[in-house]
This record gives sequence, C-alpha cells and structure tokens, in this order.
Amino acid sequence: MGHGLAGLSVKEIVYDWGGANAWLFHLINDVHAGWFDQFMLLGTAVGDHTSFVPILCLLMLAAVFAVSRNYAHEPLQGEHAAMLWLGVISVFALGYWLDGALLGWLKPMLDFPRPPLALGEVNVHIVGEAKYHHSFPSGHSSFVMLVCASLWPLGSWWRIGGVSFALWVGLSRISLGAHFPADVLGGFVISLLVVLAVRAMVNALAAYAQLSR
Repeated sequence: MGHGLAGLSVKEIVYDWGGANAWLFHLINDVHAGWFDQFMLLGTAVGDHTSFVPILCLLMLAAVFAVSRNYAHEPLQGEHAAMLWLGVISVFALGYWLDGALLGWLKPMLDFPRPPLALGEVNVHIVGEAKYHHSFPSGHSSFVMLVCASLWPLGSWWRIGGVSFALWVGLSRISLGAHFPADVLGGFVISLLVVLAVRAMVNALAAYAQLSR
C-alpha cells in the first residue's frame, strides 16, 4: 500500500482516522443489553430505504392537512404552504432516486470490508444478519439523512425529529455490528450534498416558473 509524506495512506487518513474509526466503533459496539439491542434493531428496521413509500405517503397526508388549514386561515398563506410542501416532497422523491443511484455505484466500487470481516467476528458484537462487504457508505445512514435534510425547511419541530431519527439509525448501524462510524458519517455527508444539490435545482425551477408567469 502506497504511503504519503506522513507515512499514512489516503484511506488510513480519510477512512481509518489513524485507528480512531475502529476505536470509536468498539466504544459504541461494546455497549449492549437485551432491550438496547431490540431498540437498535427497530432503528435499523425503520431506517431502511424500503421505508421510502410509507414516509412519502405520510408526508403527502401531512401536506394536505397543513395546506388546507393554511388556506382556511389565509389564502396567501395557503399558497406559501403549498409551495413549501411541494418543494419538500419533490426534494425527497428526487433525492431518493439520485441517492440510490449514487450508492448503488459507490458501494460495490469501493467494496470496503464491514466490521466482522475487517476486525474478525469474535471481536464484533453482531445482532441480526452478519454482513461482510460494501461497508462504505452506510445505506441506512444515507437514507435517514435524506429524510432529515429534506424535511429541514418545515421548521424546528421537523428538524428536531429528523436529527433524532438520523442519530438513532446511524448509531444502530454501529451498535449492531454492521458499519463503522466512518460509514455512517459518509452516508450522512453524501445524502446531505445530494439534498442540497436537488433543492437548488428545485428552487431554480420554481423561480423560473415564477418569472414565466
């Protein structure tokens, strides 16, 4: 493996963090109890990308309620709410497609080993199915950041809920022995960048439509 000026490879610096990635993994993964493992399993279950359709349906119902209530109070306020919710749902849907395509290409190309393979199964507390390949980035973490970042414009309560959801799912991937902290952080960063790019595109399209009226 080629080494840079500091005696460390790019992967050792960016991904291994000079050993801190494995150290932090053990710090989190070594904490377990029956109820805690079940709570982490639930986090992983609800944070799977297959939750996209149920979450999308819930967002559409919330949009109908919020927009209708605002229109009843003040039509102009209702129009603003409609544009806000349309933007959020559009970013979530388009971001999901783009994020999935990006991870579908990135994970097998890098093919980083997951903790049971990198550290040995005897050194990892595994809950659920053991997986060994395509560790970076974490797909679960990427999906929950997509949810969190998409909902951000809706206000403080949505932000608190989104951040809490993202932290729960991200922590669960480490706790269950499925991913390293760097995988979780990588998933967060990639999806955040995807959402920012898609939101800029959606906002530009909306601004163009306004000018064309």
